[in-house]
Amino acid sequence: MPNINDYYQKKQLLEKLSKELNKMEQDQALKSDLEFEEKIKGLMDEHKKSPKDVLQILGAIDPSVASAKTEGGGVRAKRPMKTYKNPHSGEVVKTRGGNHKTLNEWRQKYGKEAVRSWQQD
Repeated sequence: MPNINDYYQKKQLLEKLSKELNKMEQDQALKSDLEFEEKIKGLMDEHKKSPKDVLQILGAIDPSVASAKTEGGGVRAKRPMKTYKNPHSGEVVKTRGGNHKTLNEWRQKYGKEAVRSWQQD
């Protein structure tokens, strides 16, 4: 019987979401935004431009746009370069991440805190 209960719950949820969607589709602001989106996509297709190209163009007009992230397509900033110098061997390792093969070997041999103290400024 759990399947039938689950079925009816999902059916009620579907009906509720359907009503909410219909209500949203009647909103003039949403209609205007959707129409604008379609026109922008049409222009991008017509001129063979990507969203990145459009942002670059807009960034030339308004520099504050160039620094804005796109939803889901933002580029994460690079991690800072860290330099470690092993006082026992004099070996130097430069890395942007913590999962470096040589660093991991040093951590196993000398300990995490010791290797962390070898970081150069």
